[in-house]
Amino acid sequence: MTAFTPSDPVLHLLRRATYGPTPDAERELRTLGVTAWLDRQLNPASIDDSACDAVLSRYNLIKLDIAGVRAAVQAGTLKTGGWDVMQQLGTATVARAIWSRRQLFELMADFWSNHLNVTCPSSGVWDSRAAYDALLRKHALGRFADLLKASMTAPAMLSYLDNRSSTKAKPNENYARELMELHTVGLVHTEADVKDAARLLTGLTVDKTTGLYRFDPNQHATGAVTILGWRHANTTAGGGEAAALAFADMLAMHPATAERIARKLCVRFVSDEPPAALVSALAKVYLDGRTAIAPVLRALFTSAEFAASTGAKLRTPFEDLAATARVLGLQPEASGTDGVRGLYHYLVDAGHAPLRWAPPNGYPDVAAAWAAPSGFLVRWNAHLNLAAGWYPKQLTRPASTRSYLVPALPATHGALVDTLATRLVGMPLQAAHTAALLGFVGKTPASALKATDQSVNGKLPHLIALILDSPYFLAR
Repeated sequence: MTAFTPSDPVLHLLRRATYGPTPDAERELRTLGVTAWLDRQLNPASIDDSACDAVLSRYNLIKLDIAGVRAAVQAGTLKTGGWDVMQQLGTATVARAIWSRRQLFELMADFWSNHLNVTCPSSGVWDSRAAYDALLRKHALGRFADLLKASMTAPAMLSYLDNRSSTKAKPNENYARELMELHTVGLVHTEADVKDAARLLTGLTVDKTTGLYRFDPNQHATGAVTILGWRHANTTAGGGEAAALAFADMLAMHPATAERIARKLCVRFVSDEPPAALVSALAKVYLDGRTAIAPVLRALFTSAEFAASTGAKLRTPFEDLAATARVLGLQPEASGTDGVRGLYHYLVDAGHAPLRWAPPNGYPDVAAAWAAPSGFLVRWNAHLNLAAGWYPKQLTRPASTRSYLVPALPATHGALVDTLATRLVGMPLQAAHTAALLGFVGKTPASALKATDQSVNGKLPHLIALILDSPYFLAR
């Protein structure tokens, strides 16, 4: 896909470290330079995100903790048993991706939501999924060890992977298996490791009355364990929680975990088949930093392998929709949430609504997983609907899409397509592609352009959508 991707390193970084370039984001990066821009993005609290916060204030339920959700259900404020909270959470995730200025933070929140997946909406986490999202976001750019331990004591995770029902009489192996296989070391464990891990994790449960995490020593199975060569005496029931957290620390610092996290970050930001040397280098940064994620990301985005990876990634449906809204200058409606809900439902149709993946392994992040024709049809319909302003109508659009994308009317149709393409995908189309595109409006690249031509009036949304339908926009 290199032929369809601009070589400009600024645009390359914006296509990977954000949900898509915008004029403001490009100006900021060119002004600050890569190092200062990365420093700012890796310190999201330093970025004024008040405009996005104002949009998020419309999603009044997502800030409720477990007690708040339960109280609202008991009071009759939430008649859906918490489903309204989970629906708002998924929709707010779309809004954040499009309009937050803390773009790298949002990408990492999505990354961890998939790596430590708890499906949303899901009946078992009706009261705890919003709190789990807050937990992931708190640790998104921190230390993985801290994130892992926080997820290990999160009611949503303990419910989703059944550890809340694991007892010393009948240990449940589900969470122990996924903790190693998906969250940390990968497929390097044995069945004996799983059994000992399940025993060690007994007692980490959820209080039936409050819905909050608690450690129940009466349900903790004592006795020595050996897991991946790591040994713990696990002598007392009262020491079971500390033993489980020590296990998490070991897993977080395991070389296999370092390699797995580094590889997944490379798959997310570099290529579907990442260079082995880069994976190894990032794993070392991870271990040297005691599982700190920010240094790993800084090393990734400043690596020669990243610089050479233009055209090596394709946008997923979620990334595609967010990038479309961003490049077209779409903004939230003046009030309400119907417009963003419409965007969310596009993603439901495309099979990529955020947080909604049902299995515990999270959404796939490689091109082959999203290659179905039906998925592309959903994208293409969304491109035209958004370019034309047909659906969702509630979103705020530029006063003139033509003026927003093409401030000065060019002299020829070929120059119009060049200007549109440069604005939408960062580079002009190849000559043959420009000619083919203009065949749609019965013109050639040399045809003179007038303000009354259909190309800049009724057919302009179609030209925009066709460019967005192309490999030029599909490449990330």
